Amino acid sequence: MVEHKATNITWHEGVVSKSDREKLLNQKGVTIWFTGLSASGKSTLAREVERILYHQNHLVYVLDGDNIRHGLNKNLGFSPADREENIRRIGEVSHLFTDAGVIVLTAFISPYKTDRDKVRALMNPGEFIEVYVDCPLEVCEKRDPKGLFKKARAGEIKEFTGISAPYEAPDAPEIHLNTAQQSLAECAITVIKYLEAQGIITETYKNPYSKEDEEIISNRLADLGYV
Repeated sequence: MVEHKATNITWHEGVVSKSDREKLLNQKGVTIWFTGLSASGKSTLAREVERILYHQNHLVYVLDGDNIRHGLNKNLGFSPADREENIRRIGEVSHLFTDAGVIVLTAFISPYKTDRDKVRALMNPGEFIEVYVDCPLEVCEKRDPKGLFKKARAGEIKEFTGISAPYEAPDAPEIHLNTAQQSLAECAITVIKYLEAQGIITETYKNPYSKEDEEIISNRLADLGYV
């Protein structure tokens, strides 16, 4: 539990409301929380959903686990306590994005149910969309684009989720995907259709892929290091 050290503070309500910002942006502000093992496809999927939403004229932003640790959370390691603080901070940032009317996509292993539930508790009902990016450990380990599983198996990385640290899968995520069985396009389309069904975006769904698109996009994302 983080100690609240600040005193003599008062919350100031704004004149412009969240609903005002949502009307301006023609969308609802939500947090789409991708959780899963390393190499399960969280970042790849988040970037692809971002691409589709952007081309549908939506304001969308990805908060990626590695990127956040380059700045905001660069002073945190991977101990249970640091993992908890990592998710607490990004939860607060996601809450601000959501209140701003932005569709924010987060790609974090976020291995502990309690930490994810705390982020959910920050939001109003319907604002937190948990996406379980399910992929068997052996498949993630075979992909291993950053060589992290290999290092973890060799004892070079301590407290590595799935090897020497636990991963607690969601019990009832809003969306459950299996990236070992579903293609990138199938997964992305599932997320987009969910957003439409919930009234978060209002466009009538149009398949954003030609026959050649998925392979081209997958290769482009792979070249950028997203898996």
